[in-house]
Formats: sequence, C-alpha cells, structure tokens
Amino acid sequence: MDVTSFAWIVWLVLILVFVIVEMLTLDLVFLMMAVGSVGGLLSGLIGVPWWGQLIIAAILSVVLIFGIRPSLLHALKRGGDPAKSNVDALIGMAGTVVEPVSRTDGQVKLAIGETWTARLTPVPASGPAQLAPGQNVVVVSIQGATAVVAPAPVAAGSDGFTERSSS
Repeated sequence: MDVTSFAWIVWLVLILVFVIVEMLTLDLVFLMMAVGSVGGLLSGLIGVPWWGQLIIAAILSVVLIFGIRPSLLHALKRGGDPAKSNVDALIGMAGTVVEPVSRTDGQVKLAIGETWTARLTPVPASGPAQLAPGQNVVVVSIQGATAVVAPAPVAAGSDGFTERSSS
C-alpha cells in the first residue's frame, strides 16, 4: 500500500482547515486556497502524481487570489452603506458656542445635541482669537475628544435683517 494513494485525505483536511480559517478572517484568501485544494483533490482523483497535484493546487490558488478575489471584494463592498458614521459624520457639522471658544479650550453644542469640548482652528491673523457664546461654528476636524471648529460663514439674511423690494 502506497502513502500517496491517501493524498485525497490530506486534500480534504486542507480544504476543511482553509474553510474554517476563512470563516474566521472573511478576507476570501483562504477560500481561494480551499478552491485551489479542491483542484488538487480532483487532479489526484484522476491519477496525477502528488507533485503535480501540488503544482495544480498552487497555480489555481494564485490565479484565484490575484484574478478573482479583487473583483469579488469589489462586488461585496459595492452595496455598502454610503452614510458617514462616527467621527466622519461630525466633520462639517454645524454647532453653537456654549462657552467661549479660544485656540486652547471652550465648548460647543453640535447640531445633533451633543456638547463637545472645542478649540478654535488655527486661522490667519485676521481671524477671531475667540468666539463668544451663541456664535455659529462648523466642525473642521476631530482631534481625540476635542472638536476643532471654525466660525460658520454668515449666510445672506441670517443677521435678522432682510431687504425688501420697493415694488
């Protein structure tokens, strides 16, 4: 009895191990290796010697990893949620100054109702050194647990005065 006649058991074990590791990683690399091992198993069943089975499994795995895996990953990620979340959702959000905001400290209440520690973004010398309570701000970035804010641009008619046409 020849040991190579039991190569199919080795292929089945490899397939099982690769599938289990794939279920833990979810990166499709080990799935491609499992499919390559299926190619090695099938080639062994038709009588290819063990070294040929190994070459077939390796070539098939490499082709699948570099050829099919990228398009599969792209297809899986295409349906992802486009909505921003966590810190990304705060960038660009409007807020109101609660405590005076300077370049080192302050507090703002964001549009979502949360109060954050804040500091003023470094702006050119012509910009304000401090923002008073009630002023509108926009979140520029988040650094740790601090919102870096800038004065909100003033929209036309937002100062309470409106122009009326004389007609």
